[in-house]
Amino acid sequence: MITEHALLPVRPGQEGAFEAAFREASAIISAMPGFGGLSLSRSIEEGSKYLLLVEWDRLEDHTEGFRGSAEYQQWKKLLHHFYEPFPTVEHYSKVVTAT
Repeated sequence: MITEHALLPVRPGQEGAFEAAFREASAIISAMPGFGGLSLSRSIEEGSKYLLLVEWDRLEDHTEGFRGSAEYQQWKKLLHHFYEPFPTVEHYSKVVTAT
């Protein structure tokens, strides 16, 4: 299991529209092979910044499967116009967990 991490800088004033579009887009990504779950959180200090965490079975499920799919084109159409600047996406593997 790997975690995709993206800080999403949404254009100020577009937060409500972004959240609505993301709800629609979440149905797209959640149907992809290898998808394990996601969370979208909004910054308390900077209200137009969001943290997206997506769990994938394997790195390739995201980088090749999702990003190479026709569904990704719909995801891009729904969400990419909200970002300024475009977000950086990184992938992480767990080292330590606690409950």
